[in-house]
Amino acid sequence: MASPTTSPERKPYQKIADQLRDYIVQGDFKPGSRLPPERDLTQLLGVSRPSLREALIALEIEGGVEIKMGSGVYVRALAVDGKNKTVTLGESPSELMQARALIEGESVILACLHGKKSDYRYLQDCIDAMRASIKNGLPPLEDDRKFHHRLAKMSGNSALVRIITGLFDERHNPISAHLSKHSENALTWEAAVIEHEAILRAVANKDVLGAQTSMRQHLSSSENRWLEALEPEEVNATGRRK
Repeated sequence: MASPTTSPERKPYQKIADQLRDYIVQGDFKPGSRLPPERDLTQLLGVSRPSLREALIALEIEGGVEIKMGSGVYVRALAVDGKNKTVTLGESPSELMQARALIEGESVILACLHGKKSDYRYLQDCIDAMRASIKNGLPPLEDDRKFHHRLAKMSGNSALVRIITGLFDERHNPISAHLSKHSENALTWEAAVIEHEAILRAVANKDVLGAQTSMRQHLSSSENRWLEALEPEEVNATGRRK
């Protein structure tokens, strides 16, 4: 007898988006109003800041809220009856970055051991191409991908290449891609390039500890740049931004 099919476990951002939608549908948060501060919402819902921010991105994709950078999150009229649930929009961006830091932070050890001059030249070419794209006002995502793919390839482990490339390409899932629109700009990409340079220096010097540290710091900083972009500026009693 076949076992019953089980539904995949819902991701934290889906559950939190459902909770927020319930508050909106019930009238606790009125259309046109600004949602309470993030610290209040995390306490109200009992959730982490990264998961809350991902839930807000999910709601914005659905049309339930509008995120205004430097101002806050505003409720929009929802064409739902409260029974709708947030569909999966891809893996959690913060979890993706944590997974990448864990895996690439280890695979870079093998890149240090197996790297050749031709690899270092290729990685430098990727960095140079990223800088050129930024100068021309273009997102250097493809050369960013080439940089991480080459490091994975330098490990000599095809399984690692497949896993690392797959995790990187999750950037194109709906929630990560939408988050990127809010967070990525010339300044954030320039910071990423500087971090790439630190990784390359360590790998070329076969500095295993330095390469691990640089890679993990890069991916942790990337996660922070993604999520902190949603945090509105603090406003003082006069209504001016601090």
